[in-house]
Amino acid sequence: MVVADAFQEALLRVMEQKTHWAWPGFTQGLVPKSLLHIHLEQEYATYVRDFPVLVARAYVQCPHPEVRRDLAENIYEEETGGMVAGRPHPELFMEYPRGLGMDLRRFQNIPLMPAAQAYRDAIDNATLHHGWESAAAVSTIFIEGTSNERAELEGTARKNPPPLSEHPLVKHYGLSESHLALTKAHRSVEGDHRLAAWRSLLGYAHPQCYSLVIDHMKRVLSAWLAYRDEVAHACGLVQGANGRPVVAA
Repeated sequence: MVVADAFQEALLRVMEQKTHWAWPGFTQGLVPKSLLHIHLEQEYATYVRDFPVLVARAYVQCPHPEVRRDLAENIYEEETGGMVAGRPHPELFMEYPRGLGMDLRRFQNIPLMPAAQAYRDAIDNATLHHGWESAAAVSTIFIEGTSNERAELEGTARKNPPPLSEHPLVKHYGLSESHLALTKAHRSVEGDHRLAAWRSLLGYAHPQCYSLVIDHMKRVLSAWLAYRDEVAHACGLVQGANGRPVVAA
């Protein structure tokens, strides 16, 4: 139990570092609308488009039926929307650029920027080559999760999310709430997915894998931070003297 508790604590400490100086610039509308497509394109190409496949990599490597059932439920919803959303989640993501009037042809063949490619390479390495535990940790905990994982596990996380009218894309960029189908779907299913992800890793990962899993989580975190730096700069943000984002001169 002590070993499992230490494993959980190590994972939570990684997740608590999944914060980035530039994110307030996106949530507060600092990014010029003419550059916002860069953020959406790189997110889509690094993981959103292929997220069901990333989870499936954990599924096909996992020997535990109980874990596979949770992973299969996650894959089914992400790939089809058959439980909640009604449409595949990658398709629902595309409602953001569609509602913002962006050129959707840009999303058909997206060249990844260097740090974005390095982030995707780290994801692929962890999910393809190092067992179901690393694949599940990176896909269902790191990618799907936030720095608020500890509160989610302890049941102290905020229960009532802000109204859709306060969504940054609605508030600052004029997106109609009708294009927030993915946000609505995440609010409906993510709580269950979060608990299932942690239940699977903490209940079934072999202790011999703990160090490897933590190592890959740290590698992916490092790559993610560099990727977010790159996207922020491409979207016209720099880090101010107080550590907060400002629009580049």
